[in-house]
Amino acid sequence: MNKFVLAASLAALMTGPAMAQDVTLRLAHFAAETHPGHIAAEQFAKNVSERTDGAVAVEIYPANELGSPPEQLEQTVLGAVDMNLPTQGGLDKYEKAFGTVMTPFAFRDYAHAHAVLDGPFNDWVAPKLEEQNLVLLSNWEYGFRNITNSVRPINAPDDVSGLKLRTPPELQIVAAVEGLGASATQIAFPELPNALNQGVVDGQENPIGVIYHYNLNEFQDNLALTRHVYNSMVHVINKDSWDRLSEDQQAVVREESQKAGTLMRELVLAQEEDELAKLEERGMTVTRPDLAPFREKVNASEAMQRVSDYTGKDNMDKFQSFLD
Repeated sequence: MNKFVLAASLAALMTGPAMAQDVTLRLAHFAAETHPGHIAAEQFAKNVSERTDGAVAVEIYPANELGSPPEQLEQTVLGAVDMNLPTQGGLDKYEKAFGTVMTPFAFRDYAHAHAVLDGPFNDWVAPKLEEQNLVLLSNWEYGFRNITNSVRPINAPDDVSGLKLRTPPELQIVAAVEGLGASATQIAFPELPNALNQGVVDGQENPIGVIYHYNLNEFQDNLALTRHVYNSMVHVINKDSWDRLSEDQQAVVREESQKAGTLMRELVLAQEEDELAKLEERGMTVTRPDLAPFREKVNASEAMQRVSDYTGKDNMDKFQSFLD
């Protein structure tokens, strides 16, 4: 099994009158080993071990080694896995407030998303998450989602109309593409390249890094920076695993989680323009449409009501208050 292991030291940390025990934490996530999410996880593991003199070790299981993303998160809730990096689309199955993050066209840009999530949103959802036996450590990154297709370049909302697009099952993403006039089809991601190659669907939507690293340009001619939905990886730890750590160890784990999240954000943002240039070199047509008409079309559709019904009106009203 491919994993990054940092061995625990024999020395224990002293915190007040109690002696902390050596701890090994298992961290599972869905990102490939070349993805910024895994690179950030490696930094997290290394720094936690160094700062605790090896008393806290982190074993990393990337690329869904311990099961699909929903299975990993369930194992973390139950305590079979200590830590996980789900997206808000996974967490909203346990706490609907997280589903508001994926409201179509909620954020102006990355800086806006980060300011909201790291500030009032965290203060709001962290206590709710503990009710699900999870402690929220920090927000990492994943990115804005964009549409690719093999039919035509997208420069206006009407160019999306009639396209058959693969989406994950998250209602917010389905509502966004259907609000733009496309039809949404759920296909498991490992089956997506074959589905695109055979013309089962016209296109799909994902962050730029996913489109680039999985070579979806081999099956798609056009990429439009629609940025219709944003989400990120969220670093969470099982509450019982958290309670096994001393206060000093908890401080280190939280601080290094935040540093890892910062690293992932920097890597994702730094790589996007380079990846776009390379996708163009590979033959993709990349368009950067004015997003105002896209937002207006989605707002005029049933999409926003569908998302509000899913998350709950009170949750949506609270989230909207953070956006300003």
